[in-house]
Amino acid sequence: MFPGIGEEGQAKLLSSCAVIIGCGALGSNIAAFLARAGVGKIKIIDRDFIECHNLQRQSLFDEDNIRDQLPKAIAAERYLRKVNSTVRIHGIVTDINYTNIEEICCGADVILDGLDNVETRLLINDVALKHKIPWVYGGAIASNGMTMTIIPGETPCFRCISPILSPTEATATCETAGIVGTVPAIIGSIQATEAMKILMGKEEINRELILIDVWKWSFDHMRVSPRDNCPACGGRYEFLDRRFTVKTTSLCGQSRAVQVLDTRVEAIDLDKLAARLGKNVINISQNNFMLSFHAGDHEIVAFPDGRAIIKNTIDELQAKALYNKYVREML
Repeated sequence: MFPGIGEEGQAKLLSSCAVIIGCGALGSNIAAFLARAGVGKIKIIDRDFIECHNLQRQSLFDEDNIRDQLPKAIAAERYLRKVNSTVRIHGIVTDINYTNIEEICCGADVILDGLDNVETRLLINDVALKHKIPWVYGGAIASNGMTMTIIPGETPCFRCISPILSPTEATATCETAGIVGTVPAIIGSIQATEAMKILMGKEEINRELILIDVWKWSFDHMRVSPRDNCPACGGRYEFLDRRFTVKTTSLCGQSRAVQVLDTRVEAIDLDKLAARLGKNVINISQNNFMLSFHAGDHEIVAFPDGRAIIKNTIDELQAKALYNKYVREML
């Protein structure tokens, strides 16, 4: 009944495909709104599983999901299928990187950012510009949030406003700065609204950088201009072309953890890995999505896509050594 949408707009939503990368605080809010709005196909990509501290701000999950050791993408898919059975929702448990992002985003009409790190956003930016897919950036930390809609060839891109990567130790995370749960709800709502306008081909798309602070209650918008020497706008997709063999990533959250991804390991058979680990580890727990076990002071969670999360450490060299010993060398 809203004149901005109407029957024609609703039909366009139903025939559209949205890809949501990251299903934490931002992504879970975005996914809920798009599923309830009737977007016909939604892909939800996330690498992580649910922990107790997530429940403060991640609206699709509950304590049962934690007990069942469900990955976020799978729990979101199951929940949203109950919300709207007329749309197709596909949860994908994987780490987004140069090896899979183009395939995952193939056929997308819009990409939405539910991430907590700049490097992967720059990767999304490259893919979006290369394939001319609109995307909606969003970020939330402490009491602050920001979002910007990026239309390739029409608006400045993400790299125009974020030309370089900040050092990891200088970047605030929810582990170091906390987050007020209402911030991602507001930013995710704006992102979902922008996605709907894109999918319906509306002209009222936001073309500015929106910044909010829910604690001091400020709401600002900033006009952004294209950067003359922006590599991505110039067709150089440096983050998409960046190759690696082993990559470590410190994960945002209450528990200290490092993810290790080795591109030489294409897949892990969890049953075989559990059998080979045998008595070398304790507290083995397994389902279709992950294998968890303890080695000394560390909990290690291995995934079928070849990566593992090493808990109780922020030492990336130590995390790689544990991955090699208990995962790679056991395959």
